[in-house]
Amino acid sequence: MTDLVPLIPRQPVPALSVPLVGGGDWTLAGQTPAHFTLLNFYRGAHCPQCRNQLQELNRKAGDFAERGVGILALSCDPKDRAEQSKADWELGDIAIGYDLPLADARRWGLYISTGRGMTSIGIEEPALFSEPGVFLVRPDGTLYAAIVQTMPFVRMHFAPLIAALDTAIIAKDYPARGQVDDLGQAMADQSAG
Repeated sequence: MTDLVPLIPRQPVPALSVPLVGGGDWTLAGQTPAHFTLLNFYRGAHCPQCRNQLQELNRKAGDFAERGVGILALSCDPKDRAEQSKADWELGDIAIGYDLPLADARRWGLYISTGRGMTSIGIEEPALFSEPGVFLVRPDGTLYAAIVQTMPFVRMHFAPLIAALDTAIIAKDYPARGQVDDLGQAMADQSAG
């Protein structure tokens, strides 16, 4: 039996609150972006793929801000490892959250992995940590899009996401897709209609 349940587009996402590197707390309910909040759940300081992806996100932070998209990168890492990531990876333009409880990561539909020792960059993996995921959440707290991964490899790049946001926000107000949560009912409705 698994406690892993995917989030459904157009439905409310779980509550989220984490402390921030540099002080203070970040809560999803307290965000007021014009269009979306982008949540980038990363594996932690041990992951070189996360470093590359977050450095790209940091470079694109202004592009997201211009489109009314707030950003938070967060992990299950404790404060010291999150501070190390922010400093060593030079992530000055994005907020970094830490101490995400594994149970909260699971509520967001993230996969959990067990540590395997030292990584290629010489940092020990935690005993348990979440795999990556990127989510776009509307200001009303509903899911617009989710990209959830089981592995650290083949990450999304943010330039195509920015181009997609231009289409979704500016050109067409494209709706969230993948919203069918009861396939049997949807198929019955199709047959009856």
